[in-house]
Amino acid sequence: MKQNKLIFALAAATLAAGAVQAKEVVVRIGHAGPLTGPAAAFGKDGENGARLAIEDANAKGIKIGGDTVKFELVSEDDQADPRTATTVAQRLTDSGVKGVVGHVTSGASIPASRIYEQAGIPVITPSSTSPKLTQQGYKMTFRVIANDLQQGNALGKYAVDQLKAKKIAVIDDRTAYGQGLADAFANSVKTSGGQIAGREFTNDKATDFMAILTKIKAMNPDAVFYGGMDAQAAPLARQMKQLGMTAKLLTGDGGCTGEMIKMAGDALSATTFCTQAGIPLDKMPGGAAFRTQFKQRFGNDIHVYAPYAYDAMMSVIEAMKTANSVEPAKYQPALRSLAYQGVTGPVAFDDKGDIKGGSITVYNFDAGKWAPLQTIQ
Repeated sequence: MKQNKLIFALAAATLAAGAVQAKEVVVRIGHAGPLTGPAAAFGKDGENGARLAIEDANAKGIKIGGDTVKFELVSEDDQADPRTATTVAQRLTDSGVKGVVGHVTSGASIPASRIYEQAGIPVITPSSTSPKLTQQGYKMTFRVIANDLQQGNALGKYAVDQLKAKKIAVIDDRTAYGQGLADAFANSVKTSGGQIAGREFTNDKATDFMAILTKIKAMNPDAVFYGGMDAQAAPLARQMKQLGMTAKLLTGDGGCTGEMIKMAGDALSATTFCTQAGIPLDKMPGGAAFRTQFKQRFGNDIHVYAPYAYDAMMSVIEAMKTANSVEPAKYQPALRSLAYQGVTGPVAFDDKGDIKGGSITVYNFDAGKWAPLQTIQ
């Protein structure tokens, strides 16, 4: 009898040990971006990209440190507002997330990055392109997309060399993104031999640009550049048409969206140009399959940055796998030396946290869509 009890006890202990070894551990990863307000389409797009990565990772039954890991997305709305972004960052770090994908706008990412640095939580932005973000020297900040120096330089040179625009007016929304992009563009125009006819400012909530555009029309520029998002770029385009302006309209990735086309309507023409950091979706290694999967899962098309948010989330997970740990202090070095083949292409970071080999693509409005003209590295 005692022998049987001993056998049963040993069997129970073995089963218990197996249960411990096979336990499922929940790992929470944050996403931060504007889910309400004028830039909500960008935030929701990024959230969906990050969510798809989480779901794909969970479907693989990934084991880290001997445990099966179930990843959980914790999404916060920063409203693309700098103050709200710091509150959101603090809330995420306090909640125990092991990493963050976000923020979407540079104006939110820059102040929030200090919170993550102090907490020792890696954060990867899929879309914040201001050079200032990675010039702070933070070890926890990463970016999976080219920055505004590359984007502004590419479009400024293209405007002068290819579009033969010699006299260009510049408008920006005074955000970290809009102003930074406009500065890079203006410097590139000057370096390329063009002239900045005038520099005007607005804000990221404005919808009436008539006074600014009337002033610019009198300058008779060859082109008008707008640094900001589609919610402002679209009414600006419509009001340029109302004023009978024939200048080319140029903008960056904030206006290079499907929403811009919907909101601007027939105000867009073959004289409208924009840039996007990265390469066209159908040129991405995993772009076609990702587009299909995204549409099936969420019932709508990709806005802009979903593939980059997906790669940002997968980069966090890949670094955890490489380090065999979900703890930020242990997997952060693996993130620094990451070499991951993502949907958007190879993902690897330089010593500042910027992606290596970032590309810029110039687009032209043609037959109701953005048509890629040239990719610049």
